[in-house]
Amino acid sequence: MSAHVNNYPKLHNAMWPGLVGKGTPGAEPAIDLDTMIELTAQAEVDGVRFEGVDIFLYQPHIDIDIDDDGLKRIADKILAKNLVVGSVVAPIWPPTGGGSAMGGEEERKAFVGQVRKGCRIAAKLRELGARPYGIVRVDTACSPSEFLQAPQENLRKIAQTLREACRTAEDFGERLAAEGEICWGGLHSWRWAVRLLEEVGRPETFGFQADMAHTLLYLLGYNAPEDRLVPKNFNWEPEAFEAAYKKLTDALRPWTIDFHVAQNDATVKGSGTHDKTGRHCLPNDPNGKLDIPKCAGYWLRDENGQPTKAFKHICWDGCMFPNSVMKNAQTWRDILGVMLQVRDAHGWQE
Repeated sequence: MSAHVNNYPKLHNAMWPGLVGKGTPGAEPAIDLDTMIELTAQAEVDGVRFEGVDIFLYQPHIDIDIDDDGLKRIADKILAKNLVVGSVVAPIWPPTGGGSAMGGEEERKAFVGQVRKGCRIAAKLRELGARPYGIVRVDTACSPSEFLQAPQENLRKIAQTLREACRTAEDFGERLAAEGEICWGGLHSWRWAVRLLEEVGRPETFGFQADMAHTLLYLLGYNAPEDRLVPKNFNWEPEAFEAAYKKLTDALRPWTIDFHVAQNDATVKGSGTHDKTGRHCLPNDPNGKLDIPKCAGYWLRDENGQPTKAFKHICWDGCMFPNSVMKNAQTWRDILGVMLQVRDAHGWQE
């Protein structure tokens, strides 16, 4: 009998690491969707495999304007590997056809238009029987520096845009989650993220996506020194870390409806729209700051220590790895192994 008794949350792998930081001049080529699906499907630990994929609605993986026949082909391909689709990422940024959530009228209309297209795809995948759960992921498509030029007014504008996006999502029976990452204005600190979630005020439709790598940087106050949660002389002392991490997760866990397991070495990198963003690491990286199974529990269990069951799946997110690492089967066994540890520690049976 397997020692792994919990069957929820389901274990997913993200497909966008095959695209992010790839395919541009001077960068490695993108890894196609078929290869990413195959690498995911082949990984196995103690007889357990990944159960799904989260996808990026962006070429060369998936065109945001894909027709229903094209979607059926993708759904069939994923189902044939005994996988399902969970959450989907809508390309809401200006270079992809969207616009800043705090921009002018046309920019904000473009943002909502991309959300609509993403929700159509998400709903169609549900209709095709390939997507039993998950959200549509968004952010604010603006930088902290732009946001902080007029923070109160920009918060109001972003919330207005996101409420309109919520109405669009509800038309398709979908929910939206904002990625908590320090490179997005209004989501660049834990305190601003909470303010934005409250300002939107649509908890039934709009929530928070917690990525363990990105949210770690909230503790350190990058892009928002006034919201730092650890002392300035902090050297990763366990007691100080746990107090800060508890404050962080207590504030954001009630809003969290999508969750990424990840590792971070607490350094930042950034270019272009990604202003000081977190460095994803492999789960066993010696410089990783997170005890992944333990820290996941702060997000996955409520104040009484019970599983929140706020989402049906969790997803590994790790971007910017070299293609040689991405195409190594051991990489995905190691990742699946730590995902399984998280579920063993904090999951449940259904």
